[in-house]
Amino acid sequence: MPYPTERPRRLRRTPAIRRLVAETRLHPRDLVLPMFVKESLTEPVPLQSMPGVLQHTRESLRRAAVEAVEAGIGGLMLFGIPTHRDAVGSAATDPDGILNVAMADLRAEVGAETVLMADLCLDEFTDHGHCGVLTASGAVDNDATLVRYQDMGLALSAAGADLVGTSGMMDGQVAAVRSALDGAGALDTGIFAYGAKYASAFYGPFREAVDSALQGDRRTYQQQPGNRREAAREVALDIAEGADLIMVKPAMSYLDVLADVARDPAVTVPVAAYQISGEYAMIEAAAANGWIDRDRAVMESLVSIKRAGAQIVLTYWAVSVARRLTAGEDLG
Repeated sequence: MPYPTERPRRLRRTPAIRRLVAETRLHPRDLVLPMFVKESLTEPVPLQSMPGVLQHTRESLRRAAVEAVEAGIGGLMLFGIPTHRDAVGSAATDPDGILNVAMADLRAEVGAETVLMADLCLDEFTDHGHCGVLTASGAVDNDATLVRYQDMGLALSAAGADLVGTSGMMDGQVAAVRSALDGAGALDTGIFAYGAKYASAFYGPFREAVDSALQGDRRTYQQQPGNRREAAREVALDIAEGADLIMVKPAMSYLDVLADVARDPAVTVPVAAYQISGEYAMIEAAAANGWIDRDRAVMESLVSIKRAGAQIVLTYWAVSVARRLTAGEDLG
């Protein structure tokens, strides 16, 4: 019936009622914390473009991981920044390389209590900053890159990763890594596929986080922002190739894509989204200038990602939000 019989505001009257009827709920276990570890550091370094986020030493990484696990989050996603970079990203597959030794550190420190993930991509390790090896003309060589991804997947699995995050957007990358892992007997190592990853302007602060050496851009392998149907094709291919989880990245500007993926009956694996560095930086900067309520904006942004269909959210606010949720904070 219409007004005055129908009064939807009855279900918004008190915080207790709003909690009871909430359609979207957020839990600490839904959250994954991306973390950066840098080989050359003796002390952790704060990032100017991402207040509250650090480049870690191996020791500070271990301490931060313990704090994250104690806060109750669901997992950790690790990125490594080596001292030496070369054309093929040799440090990515070196057992003594920073990403692999740091993953082994986390396996020993918190491996029994959380899900350990690592970024499987070459961009942090190459001197040109691209996600793969280059041809003589400077183009990214898809199939040669797959061989490097296979070696990197094996190295990360040996170091203790539960999941490897195939983020490079090379054609066939999931199948290649799955084949290598299975061939080596690493049947239990999962693949967290960045199924739909767009060439976004919002990655900017991440460049500082990993000391990016990128020359040019990644538009020849990451997706065009205007393409929506293409994401379904990419995701379907990754699932067919053996992905255990699927990611949409970035999150906030691609909530329509995320909703498409999450509602697609052919997507039978868990769906995640990455709230990336630019999304984090925008809210932090606006809040620092007094333009928005930081805490409410953070929660609202995460709820929107969950509402669109993400089961898992990678966010740099994972620990602080988990603590707020554990304390019983109202989501709005």
